[in-house]
Amino acid sequence: PAFSPDRLTPFFDSLTDERRACIADLIRYLNLWLVFRDPQEHTRLRMLMTKAFTPKAILALEPRIAEIADMLANDLSADGEVDFVDAFAMKLPAFVILEMLGLPRDRFEDIKTWSDEMNLFIGTARNVPGKYERAERGAHALAGFFRTAIAARRRDPGNDILSALIAAHDDKDALSDDELVATCMLFLFAGHETTTNLLATAMEKFSRDPDAWAALRADKKLIDTAVEDCLRLDGTSHASSRVVAADTVLHGQKMAAGDRVIAMVNAANRDEAVFQDPASFDITRQPNRHLSFGVGPHFCMGAVLARLEARVALRLLSERFEKVEPSTT
Repeated sequence: PAFSPDRLTPFFDSLTDERRACIADLIRYLNLWLVFRDPQEHTRLRMLMTKAFTPKAILALEPRIAEIADMLANDLSADGEVDFVDAFAMKLPAFVILEMLGLPRDRFEDIKTWSDEMNLFIGTARNVPGKYERAERGAHALAGFFRTAIAARRRDPGNDILSALIAAHDDKDALSDDELVATCMLFLFAGHETTTNLLATAMEKFSRDPDAWAALRADKKLIDTAVEDCLRLDGTSHASSRVVAADTVLHGQKMAAGDRVIAMVNAANRDEAVFQDPASFDITRQPNRHLSFGVGPHFCMGAVLARLEARVALRLLSERFEKVEPSTT
């Protein structure tokens, strides 16, 4: 309770009026993201979102995820070099998220451009030239795209997560249009960038450990434990940031309200008190109590989807390709 995920409010308050005006739309939507909300707003939003984003609904997507993965794998050269991130790791989670929301795949390039511009604000240093203006432009374009899609689903609901989010409500509440737009943005970011990282770092590990790849090809029962150790070593997000909400002391360290605290998740996942030989990649590791999806109220809602996509991808790729090696160029 002494720590808050709301890093945006103090940051926004510290800006000049001119700079605030420059990113007003961006902050408008980011402030509605579940990951930046404290209780009770976090509790309310998560409860409504989980009515649509259920484990049952996600697991039902496995056949379609396998079809998309198979389509992308067809474009991978069996005996040449390929940019795995560009050709597979980036597209699989993006196409899956678009399909879940009932949105056209042919808008992928536009959506990727807009989300990359927003990501300049979320994931780069402050001195990146024009980052605020570009992030605001991306947020405005992405919001317009999602508003059009939301209006279409209100007129003609479909069998997709976006329609379910629109329909989600309890006895006295439902998601507003701004909250729906923000949730679509969050799903796109949380379900795309993070899983791309997971797939890319997983294949990087296997490309440098031919014995592990051979073992996976020989025994598909190892896929689940392999995914978990990929998550442990290079999880979907390397750190978790919080703002100190009230003066507190943690392990003898005094922290003042307003201080920023960054918990290094990858360091926790290499804790020698928990993991034997923690620096090694072990696709048979059990148990594997990593923290890559967080813990507590902010435990990642997309954990089921990320694990499912990684399992489908590793199964397919290990069946298709006898060897995977780092490029020499």
